[in-house]
Amino acid sequence: MARAQGCCLFDTAIGPCGIAWTESALAAVQLPEATPAGTLRRLLRYVGQEVRQGDPPGFVQAAIVRVQALLAGAKDDLADLPLDLEDVPEFHRRVYEITRAIPPGEVLTYGEVARRLGEPGAARAVGQALGKNPFAPVIPCHRVLAAGGKSGGFSAEGGANTKLRMLEIEGTRFGGEPGLFD
Repeated sequence: MARAQGCCLFDTAIGPCGIAWTESALAAVQLPEATPAGTLRRLLRYVGQEVRQGDPPGFVQAAIVRVQALLAGAKDDLADLPLDLEDVPEFHRRVYEITRAIPPGEVLTYGEVARRLGEPGAARAVGQALGKNPFAPVIPCHRVLAAGGKSGGFSAEGGANTKLRMLEIEGTRFGGEPGLFD
């Protein structure tokens, strides 16, 4: 569990997100749940119930502005935002590194991520790692689809519908072929 110093909620185009931080990195980022209280509860599962809400330091305020812009359609990959990955298992870190490199408006499949890891049979494990992503959308798990352009799982509130909405906001193109969420 990350050693967060504080957390807060912030408004975005898709609803209130949560963010927690350490002295020098983001400890967790949470997509909206059905209620702000639900968002906060889920955020605190990553960083501990004792973390108090407060005013974010400057680097976190800058990260919030960029997440807000991304969720409003800006083409920012957020790849330079500092993340506290100390308590993240090594396999998950590797999955997150590949996923974090997917630019806005583009997608990979779970199988493609597994092949880039050098573990072509690990598509299911990739999905499980992404299901535990404590940094959505900074680590853009919504940009990873199942084979054939199907949505696959998505652990955020609203599931595949939220995933589709985020991809639409980013202007993701799918080559005109049916399949995405059909």
